[in-house]
Amino acid sequence: MRAVCQRVSNAKVNVSNEVVGTIGHGLVVFLGIHKEDDQKSALKMADKISKLRIFDDPDGKMNLSIQDVKGEILLISQFTLYGNTKGGNRPSFTEAALPDQARVLYEMVRDLLIRKHVVETGVFQAHMRIDAANDGPVTIILDT
Repeated sequence: MRAVCQRVSNAKVNVSNEVVGTIGHGLVVFLGIHKEDDQKSALKMADKISKLRIFDDPDGKMNLSIQDVKGEILLISQFTLYGNTKGGNRPSFTEAALPDQARVLYEMVRDLLIRKHVVETGVFQAHMRIDAANDGPVTIILDT
């Protein structure tokens, strides 16, 4: 499982010109599911996202987590995180999970995060437009 986490001051996701999710201060998390991921991967990823310390403490050091700052999460499914271009210029997505498996694990991560945070989402397998005000910018890649 792979996540690209961006610290934002606000963000929203549009599907078919309709806003389906919006957050204030927090994280935009693009989540890709690998074909070998399982429930254990989902548990580990949700925990890593919750504990990722990329928010400033009073001294200006990145030392606080999304939990500490009571931030929000915009969780977006993104199979293209497993695009491989080593063989050329057109990405191969053979490492990405198939949609049925990916949906189950994506929803598991979402449900685990909802237990502790305000979580908004896009629409699984939809064409989405993400508008985000990056804060920093700070972008971290997490792998399980």
